[in-house]
Amino acid sequence: MKSVAALFLVGMLILWTELPTGSAWSCPPVHITCAMVNPPNHCYTDRHCPRYKKCCPSFCGRRCISMLPSLSYG
Repeated sequence: MKSVAALFLVGMLILWTELPTGSAWSCPPVHITCAMVNPPNHCYTDRHCPRYKKCCPSFCGRRCISMLPSLSYG
């Protein structure tokens, strides 16, 4: 019975880690990359970033960025 409970908890933990963080926007494309062999990363996943920010590749390493404001015409 203990092994079933442990297996259930591990399964729930795996499902929880794969849940989306609630952000529907995606990272902007990167067109230029730096020449560093191992650029410094300021984050590795969205969970390393403050609320409402996302861990995205930048021109030189990964960093937390805010969602770009939408351009409205009118």
